[in-house]
Amino acid sequence: MSMLEVIYEKVNSDNILNADEIVALLNTQGEDLHSLYSKSDFIRKQFHGDTIYLRGIIEFSNYCSKNCYYCGIRHDNLEVNRYRIAVQEIIEACKMIEQAGQTTVVLQSGEDYYFTGEIVGEIIAAIKRETGLAVTLSLGERDEEIYRYWKEMGMDRYLIRIETSDKALFEMCHPDDDFDQRLSCIKTLKKLGVQTGSGVLIGLPGQTIEQLARDILFCSGLDLDMIGVGPFIPHHNTPFANELNPFDKEVFFKVIAIFRLLNKAAHIPATTAYDAIHPHGRDLVLQRGANIFMPNSTPQKYRNDYQLYPGKPCVDESMADCASCVAGRIKRLGRLIGKDQGHSLKL
Repeated sequence: MSMLEVIYEKVNSDNILNADEIVALLNTQGEDLHSLYSKSDFIRKQFHGDTIYLRGIIEFSNYCSKNCYYCGIRHDNLEVNRYRIAVQEIIEACKMIEQAGQTTVVLQSGEDYYFTGEIVGEIIAAIKRETGLAVTLSLGERDEEIYRYWKEMGMDRYLIRIETSDKALFEMCHPDDDFDQRLSCIKTLKKLGVQTGSGVLIGLPGQTIEQLARDILFCSGLDLDMIGVGPFIPHHNTPFANELNPFDKEVFFKVIAIFRLLNKAAHIPATTAYDAIHPHGRDLVLQRGANIFMPNSTPQKYRNDYQLYPGKPCVDESMADCASCVAGRIKRLGRLIGKDQGHSLKL
C-alpha cells in the first residue's frame, strides 16, 4: 500500500497518526491532495450530514489587556478606535441573530476585564431569557470560579485557542501570556462540562511544517468539541508587521482536512480569515471538512474597528446583508442550514 493508503487505513480504524504521517499529509500534492480533500469531506458528511450550523459572532469589545505580537487590537496599538457595546445593544443584536435563523451567538472580545464575571453572567442570562440561542463565549483566560458561574448562568460553549503547541514559539508571540496557564483554562472548561473549543494559528513567523504537524496532534489529543483554525495574516500595526507566513495558501486548507480526519465528531468552523486569503475561502473550507459557518453579526458601525488582521471581509455589510449572503452561499453548496443549536456530538 502507498503511504496515503496506510494513513487512511489508520484513520478508518481510529488509530492515532504520528507526526511524520501528518507531515506527509501536509506535503500532499496533485491527485493525493484531491484524495485528501475527498476523504475529509466524506468523513464530514458521514458524521455531520449536510447540515451547516450558523453561529453569529458579536465582537462586543475591542479593548484588550494583552499584547500578542500578531493581533491588531493588542493593547499597545494606539491607532485602534476602541469601543464597548452596551449590554442592551448586545441583547438586541442577539434577537436579530435569532430572527435571521442563526441558532448560536458567539460573544467575542479582547481580554477586557471591564466586562467582569458578573456583567458577562448577566448578559448570558438575558440572552437565555429573551432568545432561544445557544451561547458561546470567547473572552480569554478567566478563573475557574468565573467559568463555573458562566456555565451556571447558561453558557453552553467556550473557545480559547492555544495558537501553537510549541512553548518557545508561544512565548515569542505572547509576551504577557503563559502557555501552561492557557492549557489549564482549556482543561478546566472541559472538567466543568463546558463544550470546549481551541485551535491554532497557521504560519506564525518561523513555524515549520513539523511544528504545525505537532500542533495538529496536540489539539487532536485534547478531545475538543470544536476546533477553530486560521492563517496568520500580518497586521501593519503589530511587531509582526513585516513577517511573512512561511506556508503556501494550500497548507491552510490541508490543516482543515487533516483536523477532520483526526476529529470526526468535532465541529469545525469555516473561519472568516479564509475569505481574507481567497475569494471563496470559506466555501472551500466547507468542502474540505468544516461544518460550521460564523457570520459576522456585530452591529455594522463597530466592525471596522475589530480588525485582528488586515483585509477582514464583511466590515461594510449590515447584519441582514451578511445573513442573506451566508444563506446564498450555503444553498449554492447544496447544503442545509441547521435548525437546532448544533451542540457537540460528544454530549
